[in-house]
Amino acid sequence: MTAEPSAAALTTVPTRSRVLVTGVVQGVGFRPHVYALATALRLSGHVTNTADGVVAEVEGAPDDVAAFCARIASEAPPLARVESVEATEVAASGGGGFTIVPSRRGGAVHTLVPPDTATCDACLAELADPADRRHLHPFITCTHCGPRFTIVTGVPYDRDHTTMAGFPMCPDCAREYQDPADRRFHAQPVACPSCGPRLRLVTAPGAPPPPTDPGARQHADPVTAARRLLAAGGILAVKGLGGYHLACDATNPTAVAELRRRKARGDKPFALMAADLDDIEPLAHLGPLERELLGGRVRPVVLLRRRADPRPRPGAAPAPEVAPGSPDLGVMLPYTPVHHLLLGLGAPDPYTPRLLVMTSGNLSGEPIVTDDADALTRLAGLADAWLLHDRPIHVPCDDSVVRVCDGEPLVLRRSRGYAPLPVTLPVEVVPALAVGGDLKNAFCLGRGDKAWLSAHIGDMDDLATQLALASAERQLESVTGVRPGLLATDRHPSYRSTRWAARHAAGRPVVAVQHHHAHVAAAMAENGLDGTHPVLGVAFDGTGYGLDGAVWGGEFLLADYAGFSRFAHLSYVPLPGGDTAVRRPYRMALAHLHAAGLDADPDLPCVRACPADELPVLRRQLASGLNCVPTSSMGRLFDAVASLTGICHHAGYEAQAAIELEAAALRAPAVRDDRRYTFRLVTPPAGPGPTGPLTADPAPLLAAVADDVRLGTAAAVVADRFHRAVADLVHTVCAAARRELGVETVALTGGVFANTVLSSACAGALGRDGFTVLRHRLVPPNDGGLALGQLVVAARATAEAAADGGPRQRQ
Repeated sequence: MTAEPSAAALTTVPTRSRVLVTGVVQGVGFRPHVYALATALRLSGHVTNTADGVVAEVEGAPDDVAAFCARIASEAPPLARVESVEATEVAASGGGGFTIVPSRRGGAVHTLVPPDTATCDACLAELADPADRRHLHPFITCTHCGPRFTIVTGVPYDRDHTTMAGFPMCPDCAREYQDPADRRFHAQPVACPSCGPRLRLVTAPGAPPPPTDPGARQHADPVTAARRLLAAGGILAVKGLGGYHLACDATNPTAVAELRRRKARGDKPFALMAADLDDIEPLAHLGPLERELLGGRVRPVVLLRRRADPRPRPGAAPAPEVAPGSPDLGVMLPYTPVHHLLLGLGAPDPYTPRLLVMTSGNLSGEPIVTDDADALTRLAGLADAWLLHDRPIHVPCDDSVVRVCDGEPLVLRRSRGYAPLPVTLPVEVVPALAVGGDLKNAFCLGRGDKAWLSAHIGDMDDLATQLALASAERQLESVTGVRPGLLATDRHPSYRSTRWAARHAAGRPVVAVQHHHAHVAAAMAENGLDGTHPVLGVAFDGTGYGLDGAVWGGEFLLADYAGFSRFAHLSYVPLPGGDTAVRRPYRMALAHLHAAGLDADPDLPCVRACPADELPVLRRQLASGLNCVPTSSMGRLFDAVASLTGICHHAGYEAQAAIELEAAALRAPAVRDDRRYTFRLVTPPAGPGPTGPLTADPAPLLAAVADDVRLGTAAAVVADRFHRAVADLVHTVCAAARRELGVETVALTGGVFANTVLSSACAGALGRDGFTVLRHRLVPPNDGGLALGQLVVAARATAEAAADGGPRQRQ
């Protein structure tokens, strides 16, 4: 593994440079790239992994060394992300040849671990080739694809710092690993059928065996047996990169309904996995960006708008039970060799499925299962069989979820394929940990100009999820080298994430950040704003603890990283019964009618949906205010209108009513705006003190909705008019803020802006009026992105406290 210096280097006074390359440069074939480049230029020296990144020392003719430094980043491997190249001249040593030397251990960690990557085309070709020694090998991988983050146990990234450490390479794999001309040169997860992990199928006792199966609990050909079990209507637990999936034949209504029942899924849509796009195109709209996302290296679940007139190919019609009431189909393509084999690559047979449901291997609300023994117990009531293997998963990592809005990606869950890549910050932060919120939890570590968001953790109402947070936080600290001296939390005193931070503070300061301020700050940070000038943040979501103790969620905040003031908000309405009202949208409809002074007559669907014995109690509750926290939530207004129109009265999963209201709006014929659908803007009375915020009263809008429902207007038309009215409110309030405060930049954030009908309408109206509009692309608008905003706000508060003796928080 050596190369001789060039003749030019022998006749010219040689120069030697030490080159440090930082970024995602380990686990992506960067050392082989450096070796190939150095040998092509006839340079001597060596390259190694360190805790700082990749370090090379190269010696030769000055022009050749300069060319090396110029090309090392521009010709980097496809999975690399080079952040910096620093070259320092050192004394020439006169050595010959170029080598890859063992990694240097120890020291503070400053390198970046790559995310897991979908199987590349070259590996797929080998997987399907009967003449290749890795034909049908379920763990085929190379320098350009396969597991990374989920198998890393430490850095620098070497095989003994991964869960492949327990699989010694056979002579053939070792030769490939050591051959600079081979695609698997220094590919740490490299393996083959002789030396790699083993796949096996275990069936549950009493489960119906697959057709032609002899009845044994373990099977000699696990993939074929798994296909046949799926064809027979069985439910299969499949061990993937970052955890287990539960899979079934998506075209089998009985199987899908049974999986929904066992998982206690309610009506929440399932994700689909298809072998290729030919089976998806007749079902949903596919634009260029959707195709790129589906077929790229990340391969998230992509939400695709359903076609109004789907024409599925024979044998590829998803059952109605896959995504009832949703305007979208969540689709992904295979991203591991096991997925490709299940869907027929290399050896299709009559039992090969065309479409699979692929959902997280857990009960709803619990963290994803990663451990094999745990899977055999926790998934025992859910799966008929387990397709598992003996390569451990070190880091749990759910599938990412993305949709496209106005030609740009909108990440709704940032996990596999994205984590642990950092977000580059426009401001420097001290080493800190932001713990996020209680729903869709993801935490964030920050240092300098980098923020590392964790993979999706889940909802914090389960002890197992809180333990998963602790484990993931320790692991992310170990691979980033961040040692947080500051913790940031949500301001809600009862959030489990907030209490977790208090228990783990160990004397470190804890900064509480208001929920919607964090949302706005996250949008600012990912869009590169340094906070010099405030923005008007439109933060719409379901719930967030307000400074006055109310439940906020329909907020217009003038904000920077140092603080915020409340410019406007939806008027308060009672939230009868707290979370009960969230699960029963008809309660929110009745609460909004009560607050608006409108009659709740039996001719309205929401009144008819309320049980007869509950209705008088609810009316007394609303009249007295008992157990009715006030809320300004836009999410709850969406719930109310969904029930008023008869679209959704019971929510079996988060935001179900809003999702179905959006679906209805998409079905509406082209209609003009209806001036009755409007909000009444109320200016606070003048007084001796500072004036309060504007309030947006939805009473006129609700009256128009109720009138149209009584007139028999189609629910789709009402839903469309409602969305237009909310977009008009956003434009009107932002225009008022510009007149009063001179603000020209608007940030659209919060979970409600996962609604692309609303997001597009708001951004379009604001853009046409000359506003700069910030929207999320890198982190979710929902609480999955909350920790990023907490991080930058808490870091700014701490810096200001150090400078002047106390943090500043405008209110």
